[in-house]
Amino acid sequence: MTVREIRLFGDPVLRSVCDPVGAPGPALEALVADLLDTVRVPGRAGVAANQIGVPLRAFAYNVDGRIGYLLDPELAEVRGTPVEFDEGCLSVPDLLFPTKRYPWARSTGRLLDGTATEVVGEGVLAEALQHEQDHLDGRLYLSRLEPEVRKEAMAAVRRAPWFR
Repeated sequence: MTVREIRLFGDPVLRSVCDPVGAPGPALEALVADLLDTVRVPGRAGVAANQIGVPLRAFAYNVDGRIGYLLDPELAEVRGTPVEFDEGCLSVPDLLFPTKRYPWARSTGRLLDGTATEVVGEGVLAEALQHEQDHLDGRLYLSRLEPEVRKEAMAAVRRAPWFR
């Protein structure tokens, strides 16, 4: 079991648009295993590959007993009126801020064997699918905050003991 260290706000890998995963093989299998091991830590809903320092389009999720992963995912569909969630991020630890997300989402991607798949979720799973897709696009949830909340969030980040 390999639980990988989470990269924190300020690490350039979190701001980079991730590359497609490429051909299957041992390295991709190891990445998926590490993502799944890392997301199984209690309290984690999702982990994107760039959060463990690998700038590839892959993430794992763990919500309400549903654990899985997507390779080269795309947020295919969202529904409903955006709802404010108290959202947090492993890369911005111990801080929660109201973030608007759609209450329903569908992500498509593939598995290690190349099979096309999709994940459909409501509530926390929908939030996680949107949040992880943002990571792969080099975007942190802080950028989605309303201007005054973002100002407060950035001040809290600068005061955080983990901030460099």
